[in-house]
Parts: sequence; structure tokens; C-alpha cells
Amino acid sequence: MPNTGRVLRTEWITPRMVRVVLGGDGLADFATGPHTDSYVKLLFPRDGVTYPEPFDIGVVRETMPREQWPSTRTYTVRRWDPEARELWIDFVVHGDSGLAGPWAARARPGDLLHFAGPGGAYSPDPAADWHLMAGDESAWPAIAAAVEALPPGARAVVLAEVGGPEDEQAVATAGDVELVWLHRGDRPRGRPVVEAVGKLDFPDGLVHVFVHGEANMVKELRGHLRLDRGVPRDRMSISGYWRLGADEDGWQSSKREWNQRVEQEQERG
Repeated sequence: MPNTGRVLRTEWITPRMVRVVLGGDGLADFATGPHTDSYVKLLFPRDGVTYPEPFDIGVVRETMPREQWPSTRTYTVRRWDPEARELWIDFVVHGDSGLAGPWAARARPGDLLHFAGPGGAYSPDPAADWHLMAGDESAWPAIAAAVEALPPGARAVVLAEVGGPEDEQAVATAGDVELVWLHRGDRPRGRPVVEAVGKLDFPDGLVHVFVHGEANMVKELRGHLRLDRGVPRDRMSISGYWRLGADEDGWQSSKREWNQRVEQEQERG
């Protein structure tokens, strides 16, 4: 059974990012576990389709044609407060483009949202000498959660790409964090992050890497980090959250093949 969250409130935290806070009894059994990159699969109903109640995605998939299944969008949990039973999810909004962003921009208290999860695989390794976290707006919620989770004195370099200075956000941490905001302006998405990582003077010691965002950016940085910087594969959490020119349905259907092809290309050097 999926979880069902009720919108408690929304907050525009930058001109292009809105936070939706979910709560209610439908989150009574929700828990995120130890991962700072915990994510949920949001289930958006198709226009004109009525779903059986209580909503059960398993029943929907067994009894309804695929074209009527809800559209799925994957989002990082920005914060989960089990005592208050509040789930924060931050959405990048590009006007009326897309599905999840416009929904979040219009969300009002009382609206319901079904979702599956959580999943997740990364949290900052306490044994690392330093951490490299880099990504675009789509990765910021996971990066911010990781920065907040750093123990006192843990060293981290954070390279965060956003459109401009109005998109910067504050984050509290006990760690020793160098946070660099990269303003994209008119440059291609991902280019500022690629350039900044390429120019970075890597500190000595064992690194733990978190790089997520647009798939082409991630492809370029995966090769750079492994081949040029010599970072072992098991010291990196690196994956494309999205890909220019593809919605999530198209990206998820091709992601495994894309990653395998990238791995083969980079293994060949």
C-alpha cells in the first residue's frame, strides 16, 4: 500500500523552488531510515481517470490498463520529522512545464498526494577524510540533508549549481563545510558543476563523493572522477536524476541502458 500525505502548508523558499509539507494519519507508518538521499515515488493521477478506493497502486496495476496508471515522479525527502509527522518535499518549478512542479505550485492545504517508498542508498561516510557533494537544483535537497547530517568538524566541499543568486539557500551544519554556489545564468545546465569539479584542488585523504543531477553532467563527472582523479567506484554515489529532453517516464525506461553504455565507454578509456 502506498502512503497518503495531506498537504499541511507550502512555502516558496526561492523564486523557483516550493516546499510542500505533507502530514496526516496516512504517514503513520512512514519512516526514512539512515539515508540522507531518501526518496519517494509520487503518484499523480491521470486526467479523467477514477481510481478504486482505498487507493492501492498494486490493485491499479493489476486491474487497469497501463495508460491509466498514475504518472510517477521521484523526489528526495528534504526532511522527515516523525514527532510532528511532517514530510518536506522541495520542488523545482519551471512555470507550467512538467507535472510535479505545477502541482506543487498550486497545492493547497488539504490536498492529498499518494506516494511509494522511501528508497535510498547514501549517507556521508563517517570514515571519510572529506566529502565532495555536487549537483544542480534537483540534487540540492539531498545535498542539504547530507550537509545537515555531517558530524562536528567533518570536512566537505559543496558545489551547488543554481540559476542565480536568488536561488541560493541557507543550510545549518556542524560540519566544516565550504559551500560554493555556482550561478548558471545562460550557460548550459550542468556546465558550471563540471567546470568547478574539474578545477577543484582535491584535499588529501579518503574522499566520499555524492554527485547527482542532469544525466549528461553526471556522465562527464563520472569519467573525470574515476579516470582523472582516481576515485574508486565504491567511494562514489553518482547518478542522473533527470536528463535534458526526456520526462521521467522516458528517462527511467532508458536509464539502465544509458548507465551501462556510459560504464562501457569509460572502461575503454
